[in-house]
Amino acid sequence: MNQQSITITPSGFATEGVYIPSANHDDRPTSEISMVVIHNISLPPKQYGGNGIVDLFTNQLDPNAHPYFAEIHQLRVSAHFLIRRNGKLIQFVSCLQRAWHAGQSKWQNRERCNDFSIGIELEGSDEDAFEAAQYEKLQRLLNGLQAAYPIRAIVGHSDIAPGRKTDPGPFFDWKKIKASEG
Repeated sequence: MNQQSITITPSGFATEGVYIPSANHDDRPTSEISMVVIHNISLPPKQYGGNGIVDLFTNQLDPNAHPYFAEIHQLRVSAHFLIRRNGKLIQFVSCLQRAWHAGQSKWQNRERCNDFSIGIELEGSDEDAFEAAQYEKLQRLLNGLQAAYPIRAIVGHSDIAPGRKTDPGPFFDWKKIKASEG
């Protein structure tokens, strides 16, 4: 497995992947970036490869395209990164900005985890295993984020919003990622 880091530029962008800007972000109230939150997402639920995720994060989700979209099309959410099933990396928000991925959240007595975290969405669900290409890209991205920022915790959305969120879910294999040794 290629564990080479994906470089994060001083402006907070990965040097790999594609950038699709999301308006769903704002300024961080702190310059501290000390945590990564791992999520899963699929739109429509348990369907992969479509444009639903990108459309949601760019406020273009068609409420008539799927019954579930009618329930969520007005949400204003984003993540910094999305890793597709095939390992393709998409960035929506600079790491220096606050993406709107964690919602009401708390980690080690600190609330508002969006303030100090990077959000990474894996295309998937609580009911499916993730792909090897996703773990490889995630590890390379984590290596780059840890080289660029003082990351002290890599957690799941369920860890910071217990009872409210379940992702990345029971099929996420935490042993397949590791903290950078640098």
